[in-house]
Amino acid sequence: MSALDRLFPGRLPKLVMFDLDGTLIDSVPDIAAAVDHMLVQLGREPAGLEVVRTWIGNGSKVLVRRALAGSLDPTGVDDASAEQALALFMAAYGQAHGHTQVYPGVREALKWLAKRGVEMALITNKAEQFVAPLLDELKLGQHFRWIIGGDTLPQQKPDPAALLHVMKMAGVTPEQALFVGDSRNDVLAAKAAGVACVALSYGYNHGRPIAEEHPSLVIDDLRALLPGCFERSAEITLPNTPAPSGRESPVAVTCKLWMKVIKALARWRWRA
Repeated sequence: MSALDRLFPGRLPKLVMFDLDGTLIDSVPDIAAAVDHMLVQLGREPAGLEVVRTWIGNGSKVLVRRALAGSLDPTGVDDASAEQALALFMAAYGQAHGHTQVYPGVREALKWLAKRGVEMALITNKAEQFVAPLLDELKLGQHFRWIIGGDTLPQQKPDPAALLHVMKMAGVTPEQALFVGDSRNDVLAAKAAGVACVALSYGYNHGRPIAEEHPSLVIDDLRALLPGCFERSAEITLPNTPAPSGRESPVAVTCKLWMKVIKALARWRWRA
């Protein structure tokens, strides 16, 4: 059973809203390169890709402050230094996105939803000026009717304002909508908006497992969102269900396992 089957039995959502970085695309290499370029220009040591990965998720302004602080906690960074660093970062990041990649299964999932008339929106904390050009560069932009960047509205995720704004424009209720993301900010925004949230396990989330945030479901591949996911390698977990002592969280749907069962039954019938 797919994630949509579980969350919307017998129907499809009218609106699916997506996060961008860590959900649809892996943008860390280009973001980390821009951060390191900024730090070097300021006479500092580069942070490196793996460290920058843990800082992503709250928009460019917070990312830059974290880089200056060298920590997830940007306390103590003065506004003047942050503004100077932000200008350097924005200039560096705006030059190229050649190392950004679309995650496996994303194109197939977006095409599947579009073919069935499901409206889609993109809600990201990335600065708006980068979003549309990046989507067009990666040939994803045609799928989204609404795009909300990190500076489109006064509020950013985890505030639910962007989700509520898009639902109002789409004319749907929270029960008719779904949010798909990869971080704590995404889960908190969805919960505050009253919307079911599916989280991707491969995202950033400051280096913490996304199941700790208790989204509605956790999946390893966006194709697990769709009916027929058992034909592919993907799994769905139920993070809200406490695991028995000494065991891992229960797996609700494991596609590889289903394939093994089907093949075993086929062999048994042939031998019979």
